[in-house]
Amino acid sequence: MIKTTVLAAVLSALLAGCSSAPVVKHYIPIEPEGSSGYTEKSGWVAKKYMVAAANPLAVDAGYQMLKAGGSAVDAAIATQMVLGLVEPQSSGLGGGAFMLHFDGARVLAFDGRETAPTNVTGKLFQTADGKAMPFHEAVVGGRAVGVPGVLRMLELAHKQYGTLPWATLFAPAIKLATEGFAVSPRLAILLQSESYLKQDPVAAAYFYDAQGKPRPVGYLLKNPALAATLKTIARDGANAFYKGQIAHDIAAKVAQHRTNPGEMGLYDIASYKAKVREPICSDYKAWTVCGMPPPSSGGIAIAQILGILEKKNIAAFPPVNGAWDANAVHLFSEAGRLAYADRDRYIADPDFVPLPGGSALPMLDKKYLARRAALISDTSMGKAQPGDPFNTRLAWGTTTSPELPSTSHISIVDGKGRAVAMTTTIENGFGSRQMVDGFLLNNELTDFSFDPSDANGLIANRVQPGKRPRSSMAPTFVFEKGTKKLVLAVGSPGGAYIINYVSKVLVGMMDWGMTVQQAIDLPNVGSRNGPTELERGRVPNALLNALLARKHDVQLVEQTSGLQGIMRLNVHGEEVWFGGADPRREGIAKGD
Repeated sequence: MIKTTVLAAVLSALLAGCSSAPVVKHYIPIEPEGSSGYTEKSGWVAKKYMVAAANPLAVDAGYQMLKAGGSAVDAAIATQMVLGLVEPQSSGLGGGAFMLHFDGARVLAFDGRETAPTNVTGKLFQTADGKAMPFHEAVVGGRAVGVPGVLRMLELAHKQYGTLPWATLFAPAIKLATEGFAVSPRLAILLQSESYLKQDPVAAAYFYDAQGKPRPVGYLLKNPALAATLKTIARDGANAFYKGQIAHDIAAKVAQHRTNPGEMGLYDIASYKAKVREPICSDYKAWTVCGMPPPSSGGIAIAQILGILEKKNIAAFPPVNGAWDANAVHLFSEAGRLAYADRDRYIADPDFVPLPGGSALPMLDKKYLARRAALISDTSMGKAQPGDPFNTRLAWGTTTSPELPSTSHISIVDGKGRAVAMTTTIENGFGSRQMVDGFLLNNELTDFSFDPSDANGLIANRVQPGKRPRSSMAPTFVFEKGTKKLVLAVGSPGGAYIINYVSKVLVGMMDWGMTVQQAIDLPNVGSRNGPTELERGRVPNALLNALLARKHDVQLVEQTSGLQGIMRLNVHGEEVWFGGADPRREGIAKGD
């Protein structure tokens, strides 16, 4: 058990006393779900149960289910339905999700990832001359829409672990969609910077006024179309979505886009199946860490980062006054380079592309990770090469997916000790910008490699019919190795950054004894096997200079994580749940 006092994680002024500014690159990714400010949070305490999510209205919906005696899965469904309404840019019925569930004894991984339609080819995102399409030419319209999986996944989990009636779970979202909710500051800011949503007449009429101005903060936004959709699903189950009129509406929306239609048909929607998989679990010091298996890369990549760091004693370099030590950033980013190199080469939908050796074990082997760790020197390696975990030369190329960060995360523990960590997404901010029946459709197929092959051979994460695109989503549980007690449920949005965001929290908690809120508050740092990326505005010049001296290619990046975590704490001999929410977004935690 981690024994620490619950303290407000108030960050110091990081730039005080720094040297003159070094020369670094300011990098802006392709229109991610951007920043909406930074609000310090102190964390929340509960004794029995807790919900942590990205919007207070969604948190309250989940909380009401727990208060009524519902399970963690019940609360997750209610929370997700409200998130899709109040945070539509990030997730909803038109997207997918990965969920870890702990029933008190066993962890299962629920896969609600979107699938590619049966008529797609490996050239889906290539121009006539065989080059990768510009990103937003691929995104906007029907081309990139994958078959939504979140509802089938939640239905499957509810059949196994739900305790409240299915229809009950939709009531908070139906009420809010009917009566209206106040547009949040974050949604208003993102609407102001959005340039593609107005191209869809349905979305334009909902998110903007007659003059084309976005709905302002506090505007009472009603969504009668979504209310009708949710009522139908509440009454008739997920089949109403996958085999009823809603499916017809989705297929028509995708196929009839004027300039960029997609290939999804009714068969694709009706035949979608959620899957239950075994989690990726590995030991790190006194803990066991469990994450999502492929087609998510999150579980394996995080396990690799931790396994590499286990050989490098990052615990010796804790933050001081909320600022990273340069040695810690060096080790953390170099471990990330090695893990991302393997990720980009080997991980894809396991139903189409097996991992080296047929399982995750070769990639997580302690001797293999020790060899990878030995590649870390006093200076940055720049760009890491993938390893050879199975002692064989696999002819795989390296994926070319942008993987952008519009996603949300939910962490829940219920009164019986069951837990959910669920990361949910429609991919890019506002997804494909196509709205139907009150919700936005995803652009998830852009998580596939835009190129089917390179000089090294076929790319594992290439587009194939029925295949699930690789993801970085990383819902994560941490257990005490000895007692097998759950001590943390955590995850984050953020596209390919997610792996670094979650790893940061794990290192903060397990190596530096931080609360989950303190670890979330730490500046975001890391490498995705490119530059060393540091959160813009939150690192001192002294740290930048130290990294440059170690030959790091440093870039300052807007890294808008949305970490939500719940950890078990021992406070004066009493065990409590302590919830943390990312100060970079609007989330909270709530419980009793």
